[in-house]
Amino acid sequence: MKVKSNSKLAIFDTFKTKDGDLTGEANRQRAIIMILANSANPAERTRTGISQKIAKKHGITWKNIYSGIFRDLDEILLPMEIAEEDGRLPLKRGPKALQEKGIPFYHLTKKGILIALSISEVKNRGDLLKMFFSQSEPSEKEFEKILSTLLQTSPNFTYSIFQKYVKAFCDNKFKDLLPFELSKLKEISDESLVIQKEILEAFTKLSKQDKDDALRFLNEITSEK
Repeated sequence: MKVKSNSKLAIFDTFKTKDGDLTGEANRQRAIIMILANSANPAERTRTGISQKIAKKHGITWKNIYSGIFRDLDEILLPMEIAEEDGRLPLKRGPKALQEKGIPFYHLTKKGILIALSISEVKNRGDLLKMFFSQSEPSEKEFEKILSTLLQTSPNFTYSIFQKYVKAFCDNKFKDLLPFELSKLKEISDESLVIQKEILEAFTKLSKQDKDDALRFLNEITSEK
């Protein structure tokens, strides 16, 4: 049985019977968003280019996944304004009408950039965070300084905030991703955030020796064997 939110965005959808494994739809949508976030080349951001890039990574024929990529873009990512057309590439062959129109290629919108920040496989999230806040409204600017500071010292924690925020949206905990308001996270019960807040508050009250001891302890239990 598949655990699927009512939202069309499926990047966190999992199979109940496969120990939380992401569904094919979730992986496909994540792959599209990653390509649009990381690829500067317009040819890689067409429907065909996206299909070919994903197919090459998995060693499959791109034509076998094209229909799924087409559906994710045209029925989900474009209507939800997560991605939008960024221009058109000229076509040298094919029907004359299609040659004149060209082939559309896409990029992420501000909403799409926010979603990309929640996906750990996206490589350039530091640049995306700057891009997101360069497009932000005054009400969103208040988070820029603290999140940028936390990113320097606690990148995993910082990106986990975006992950929890976007997942809450996918789980229909709130209606709109934008404007970006961390107060929306209050509407969900997340024990990990409560624990992280408790640790941060406690750490500021410890003596230097106690801080060193605490860090040694945490390093011991989190270091790889």
